[in-house]
Amino acid sequence: MAGCSQCKSPQHEFAIAMAFQPIVDCETGTVFAYEALVRGENGESAGSVLSQVDEEMRYAFDQQCRVTAIEDAVKAGILETDAKLSINFLPNAVYEPAACLRKTLSAARRTHFPQTAIMFEFTENEEVRDTGHLRSIIAEYRKQGFVTAIDDFGAGRSGLSLLADFQPDLIKLDMHLVRDIHTSRARQAIVAGLANICRELDIGLLAEGVECEDEFLVLKAAGIGLFQGYWFARPAFEALPALSPEAVRAAA
Repeated sequence: MAGCSQCKSPQHEFAIAMAFQPIVDCETGTVFAYEALVRGENGESAGSVLSQVDEEMRYAFDQQCRVTAIEDAVKAGILETDAKLSINFLPNAVYEPAACLRKTLSAARRTHFPQTAIMFEFTENEEVRDTGHLRSIIAEYRKQGFVTAIDDFGAGRSGLSLLADFQPDLIKLDMHLVRDIHTSRARQAIVAGLANICRELDIGLLAEGVECEDEFLVLKAAGIGLFQGYWFARPAFEALPALSPEAVRAAA
């Protein structure tokens, strides 16, 4: 596997850990995946960590987050479940897709974590500088057996034009489309339209930021099958949180 200059450059180590939040499959009432959310080593917020990352540190930070996510998930007991591990990545920090996966694959092998149980999310909020490069990243990740997802869909820079260029396995509806959807005709129409598009393109649809049963019921009726949010479980620092019994009953 060819290397790249960034992979060989001096690395900056960050004092980080991970919190985990479940993504729930409402058809089975089980956890589809746990999303790894970066925190400081003592549980400090993601914002406090990200504020320390400048342009020159992006590659090293992205690489360390991937490895830490896998290691912390295994320590938390994810191998005792059937759930996937969802890892956020920075597309503009990936220089050569295959080479930049070396540490991820090494961590998976070392911890006996199956590659096919890894899901990579890239956020629509980050400006994609080179669409051809992003296409090559997604192609390589699929070749390796990873699940791919667009995070924060509907809140970022490109919207449907991004989906026209890239068809990931999943898109995650931004929480601003989800919030109070049961009282908003406009949000309901938009989400229904996106659900139809995703069915046509064979893309899974996930609603994040679900905070109450009313939101969940409207989203479920629209055909959404995967959910994430405080109503199901809050993130747990270095642990896999239990699902809310009330949410599990409603999802059944």
